[in-house]
Amino acid sequence: MNNLSEEEKKAYQECVLCPRRCHANRLTGTGFCGERAVPAVARASLHHWEEPCISGKTGSGTVFFCGCNLGCVYCQNAAISGRGRIPSKARFCDYEELAKIFLLLQEKGACNINLVTPTHFAPTAARAVMAGRARGLLLPIVWNTSGYETVETLRMLDGVVDIYLTDCKYASSEPAGKYSSAPDYFNTCMMAIREMLRQTGAPVFVSKDGKSLDAAAYNELAEETDPESDYEGPLMRRGVIVRHLLLPGEGEDARRIIGALLGEFGNSIYLSIMNQYTPMPGVNDIPNLKRRITENEYEEIIDYAIEHGLENGFFQGSDTASESFIPDF
Repeated sequence: MNNLSEEEKKAYQECVLCPRRCHANRLTGTGFCGERAVPAVARASLHHWEEPCISGKTGSGTVFFCGCNLGCVYCQNAAISGRGRIPSKARFCDYEELAKIFLLLQEKGACNINLVTPTHFAPTAARAVMAGRARGLLLPIVWNTSGYETVETLRMLDGVVDIYLTDCKYASSEPAGKYSSAPDYFNTCMMAIREMLRQTGAPVFVSKDGKSLDAAAYNELAEETDPESDYEGPLMRRGVIVRHLLLPGEGEDARRIIGALLGEFGNSIYLSIMNQYTPMPGVNDIPNLKRRITENEYEEIIDYAIEHGLENGFFQGSDTASESFIPDF
């Protein structure tokens, strides 16, 4: 606690960092996210399973934070994100410790620093990035989020975050309320994406030889890349990638999301459509979530996206719906 700035103390003392606005005093207790003020880090490592322009050949420098402000029933990281669940190996880190982790990941060859589920620790994470930069951190910062963000908290990250890797989970209030207790999810998420895009602008990539590329140039190079070979670049330097994890039985909601994203943002963002949904113990009483996505379901959504003008997109192969993609915390 002694290392918290006055700004951090103020943010955590009556917490409204996320749309839950629980007003918890996280200096003495926990908020809706299940976390106190000092960030709990479950894992920091090189991660090879993000989008190719994020993971590259050497891996994304991921820092997995404990806790979550959304709490989806099907969460693949429930071992650490479930409220009040902190693994025995978790490490409590103030901003200085976080900065050291970032620099260590840079030394290991990370393509970027990828902050996973960081929203409830936003003030400390931002301070850590600035401290890291003062000590030689040169990598892009990725804000890897559920999409359930407030514009006010995102504005705190203006000039700190380079790449937003955000979910857009639901278009309808019914599944948003049923699966994540957040019926206001879609409007909240869309406002967040607008702010993210305001900060980053259009996507920018960097080639292996250091040249700056726009989306069209990146797409052309990506088409020439052998999917079976190690991906060496280009890497994303700035921009917004919006992920949608296709859920069983929610194809119509997925179409609404894709239509809305393409209709408002067009190709100023990248859309990553994911088929890796894996049933977890928390969905045992929800029949449609007890199975994986079929190839036909996924192909229909991909076809829909392309037919509606998607040019900047990422798709997954048929072997990705596996618990091997879930980190061991």
